[in-house]
Amino acid sequence: MPIDAQDRAAVTELVHLHGHLFDGGELDRLDALFTEDVVYDVSDLGGGELVGVAAVRDAALALGDRNPVAHHVTNVLLSELPDGSVRALSKGLGVYADGTCGSVTYDDRIIRGAHGWRISRRAVLARRVPLGGAASSGAVSGDGVSSDGASAD
Repeated sequence: MPIDAQDRAAVTELVHLHGHLFDGGELDRLDALFTEDVVYDVSDLGGGELVGVAAVRDAALALGDRNPVAHHVTNVLLSELPDGSVRALSKGLGVYADGTCGSVTYDDRIIRGAHGWRISRRAVLARRVPLGGAASSGAVSGDGVSSDGASAD
């Protein structure tokens, strides 16, 4: 059955819940966000795959003061998958205690279970290169100059 407006709102709120729980240190409530056997893939950040809510909680605690003080999620896009689960793509901004920021893309698979929607898989993909790397591949900028300095004329 297609996801309706109510499901879309619930899934979007679920994606937003991540920042509130982590920023508030409410790591004992991660079962409201994730399935018990969640796969939380932070390989792109050097952390590998964490399996299960306890592993996610333990990793956050081990990171300690190196965690962002604020997680901001935006630009949530939802698409229904053939099995009835939902893929959510969203952008995340992490603000650190020293004022620096980092940007990621969250790629989530969200399933409906006995307790409502939960994230069963999350990949956290670091955003380190502008324009997805297009600018560094010789693409022409708005001023008619390629990234290697050659004129497009």
